[in-house]
Amino acid sequence: MKLYRAGVIAGLIAGVVALAACSSTKNSGSSSTTPAGGASTTGSSSSSTVDCATGTLNAEGSTAQTNAMTQWINDYQKKCGGATINYNPTGSGAGVKNFNAGQVDFGGSDSALDPTKGEVAAAQKRCGAPAYDLPMVVGPIGVAFKVNGVDTLTMTPDVIAKIFAGKISTWNDPAIKALNSSANLPATKITVFFRSDSSGTTQNFEKYLKATAPTVFTATPDKDSSKSGWVGQGKAKSQGVAQAISTTEGSIGYVEYSFAVQDNLSVAAVDNGGGPVKLSKDTASAALSSAKVTGTGGDLTLKLDYATKAAGAYPIILVTYEIACSKYTDAAKGKLVKSFLSYTATGGQAALPGLGYAPLPSDLQSKVTQSIAGIS
Repeated sequence: MKLYRAGVIAGLIAGVVALAACSSTKNSGSSSTTPAGGASTTGSSSSSTVDCATGTLNAEGSTAQTNAMTQWINDYQKKCGGATINYNPTGSGAGVKNFNAGQVDFGGSDSALDPTKGEVAAAQKRCGAPAYDLPMVVGPIGVAFKVNGVDTLTMTPDVIAKIFAGKISTWNDPAIKALNSSANLPATKITVFFRSDSSGTTQNFEKYLKATAPTVFTATPDKDSSKSGWVGQGKAKSQGVAQAISTTEGSIGYVEYSFAVQDNLSVAAVDNGGGPVKLSKDTASAALSSAKVTGTGGDLTLKLDYATKAAGAYPIILVTYEIACSKYTDAAKGKLVKSFLSYTATGGQAALPGLGYAPLPSDLQSKVTQSIAGIS
C-alpha cells in the first residue's frame, strides 16, 4: 500500500532532549508547534489547561515514543515555564533498568514491568510504594519494505515469520506471490533488518508472531532479538532499522510506525485471517479496543489480542507505558511527574495522529488519567 502520511514528523532527538516546561500556576493559553520539517501540530493539546509544577525531571527509555515525547515536551514548554524535562531515548530495556535503579524519575517502555524477571519487585523497592505502568502511546508496528516497483503488499503471519526465519528468501517466492498476484515481484534477495538493542518493539513483534505463527516462530518473546533465531542484520534503535530499510533495496523489517512515516517507508497490509488490514491510526485503535487491563490498583498493564481477526483491526501494535512511582519520596518531584503525565494523557493525545501514532481510546484514557491523579 502507499504509505499513509499523517503529517510531517518532528525531528528526532539525538540523545537527551532538554526543554523548559511548566510553571507553578495554571495556564490555559493557546499554542501551536512546528516540528522540524515544517508542519504545525494543533488540537486540544494547544488549548487544554495544564496544572503546572516546577523542577527538573529526567526520564529515558522507549525509542518508539521519541517523536511523541519531542512534541509533548515542546508543547509543554510553550504552555509553561519553570521546569525542565529531559528525555533520553535509549530503548525500553534501559528505561526499565535505570528507572528501577533510581537514576531517572520515570521510564518509557514498550512492555510493562515483568514480574517474572523481578522488575515489579525492583520498582516497588525503588519507589517505596507500588509503581504504575501507564499506557500512553499506541504505536503500531509496521512491516516495512523496500522493493523496486512495489508499494502495495499483503502479508500473513506465516509469511512474515518465515521471512524473518530465512525460510522465504526472495521476493518472488510463491508464498508471497500467492498473496499479491497483481504485484510485479522481482527475484531480489530479501534482506532482513531487526533491532540489535534491548527493545520493547522487538518483544511486541515477537509476541505477535508467537500468537499467530507458533509453528514457525518457536522462541520465547523477548526484548533481546539475539534469542529469536532470525536471519539478517541488527540495527540500533527504531531510527536505525528505519534508515537501513530506506537505503537497502529488497529489504524488510519491523519498525514503530511513526518512524516508517518519517522515512517514507512502504508498509504491508496484514491478514490475520479476517482479510487484509492496512495500517492507520484508526485500524490500530480498533485493535487496542479489545485489550484487557490485567494490572491491579493504579497499574494499567494491558493484555493485547495479537491474534484478532476482527475486520478493520490492525493486529501488530505496541503500547508504550510510562513507568512511574505511585508515591515519590520527594513530593515536589512527584508533583511534577503528575503534572507532565497528566498533560500527555489528556491534551497531549491530540498531537499523536499527526506523528504516526494512535491516541488512547477514550475509556482507557479515563483510566490512565485516574491513575495519574493518584500520584504524589
